[in-house]
Formats: sequence, structure tokens, C-alpha cells
Amino acid sequence: MRVYISADIEGITGLVSWSQCGRPDGKHFDFAFARRMMTHDVNAAVRGARAAGATHVRIKDSHGTSKNLLIDELEPGVELVSGHGTRNEGMMIGIDDSYDAALLIGYHARAGTEGGIMEHTITGGIHRLWINGQEAGEIGLSAGVAGHFGVPLAFISSDQAGCDEAAALLPGIGTVAVKEGYGRYMGRMLHPSETGHMIASGVERALRKISVAPWKPATPSTIRIEFNQSEQADTVSHANEVTRLDAYTCEVAYPTYFEAHRAAWMMFSMSGVGARTGD
Repeated sequence: MRVYISADIEGITGLVSWSQCGRPDGKHFDFAFARRMMTHDVNAAVRGARAAGATHVRIKDSHGTSKNLLIDELEPGVELVSGHGTRNEGMMIGIDDSYDAALLIGYHARAGTEGGIMEHTITGGIHRLWINGQEAGEIGLSAGVAGHFGVPLAFISSDQAGCDEAAALLPGIGTVAVKEGYGRYMGRMLHPSETGHMIASGVERALRKISVAPWKPATPSTIRIEFNQSEQADTVSHANEVTRLDAYTCEVAYPTYFEAHRAAWMMFSMSGVGARTGD
């Protein structure tokens, strides 16, 4: 069995704020702890996958600069996709149709989710996002890429809000909530000694009996993004194939979901430039 893992950080054991899980600079003083916890949760998923019969595991580091996981502390024999480059699969770089299942570890709820710890979608500049008219976040975006390659998204670990979002989108997906949000930056945390076992057991159960089909958004596919600032939409609207709907909202439509997803990531990048135009 070949298993693909995409790992984010906001839904990881013990984390509640950006000061913990941003990037290695003075504003994120607990980043070393967050990296260790992210590696802990991913290792638990690897152990569960191997207990279910996985012979190959590829891991995509999908948070921020994508240089968070401590490769020397990962379970031996895995592959790690780290850093930024030229590929087009977003948070699912390295997946293809040779994989039997995909897992999301440490993902989080979409922007605007009540009780979602550090809820957001890709960047802090996105208010809402829709795939073919259905509101979605990073869980949906990644599920669609896996589905494009015919790979079922079998399991997610997150906070309770993220697990609920995944279960609503993908009935039958295995879920493990490592924490419960009491607000955007507060929650009830479970100890790593508990969450490690929970993730490993949950992954093993999910892979022994995959009960969710690949999620394939209808084609042609449309992705609509409502930004927080009109200057973000100003900049994004310059790109070819982007339709401006109102002051805050742009959308793209393509014959396939994979093409629309690639264009959406271009919009995410351009929106960051737009947000700085007033400086």
C-alpha cells in the first residue's frame, strides 16, 4: 500500500497561536516546540499507516515556508517533500495516481469557522472561498487534488471543528480531534501521549477499511475567492482568465478542477502583493 500524507501545523497537538506555529523568527518564539509537535503527529500517522500495511509513505510539509518537519526525527524510511518550488499541486505536491490513500495531518477549519483554532484559508487575506458554489477551505482544496488523481482522502487529524468540516464534505472519512477550540486562540488540549496513540490507531482503522470515495469536484470547475481587502482583488483581477465579481471577489473557471486549483494558487500569491500596495 502506498500512502501520501499532507501535513499542516495549526491543527497539530498542543498548538493554539501564531506565536507558536508561524516561522523561525522573533515573532514566533515557540516555533521549535511547534515543529516538534508537528513531527510527533506525523510520526504517529506513519506508524498507523505501516500497521495497516503501508510499504511506502511520502510526506508533504505544507505549512508556511514548508520547512517545518524535522527530517532526522521522522520515522525511518519515509520520503519528505520540503520547501517551495515549481509544482502545481498546492498542499498536495508529490501526490499522483500511484497512491492508494491520502491523509491530512494537522489541518484546520476554513476561514470563519466558529470554534476553529487559528481558522483561516491559505492566507489571512481570504474571507471565504467556494469550489463550484460549495464553501470550502484547505481541506476541500486538498481533497479535490487527491480526487483528481483518483486517490481517496481516508483520514484527517485536526481540532474538532476541522474534523467536523471534513466529515461533512467526505462522509466516511476517519477523523481524530487532538483538541477542541474555545475560540480562535484558545482550546482544550489533549496530551501528546494520548494524541499519538489516537492518530496511529485512527489511521490504521481508516486504511484497513477505506470507506470514502475520491472527492472529484464537477467539471468544468469554478473557484471563487472573497478577499478581506479590495486592493487584493484589484491586483488579482489583472490576471488572465480571472473574473472580477465585486470589490472583494474574484473567480476562475477551467475545464478541470486541477487547472482551477492551480489558478487559485496564483490568485493567493497575487493577493499578497495586492495587500501591500497601500504601503
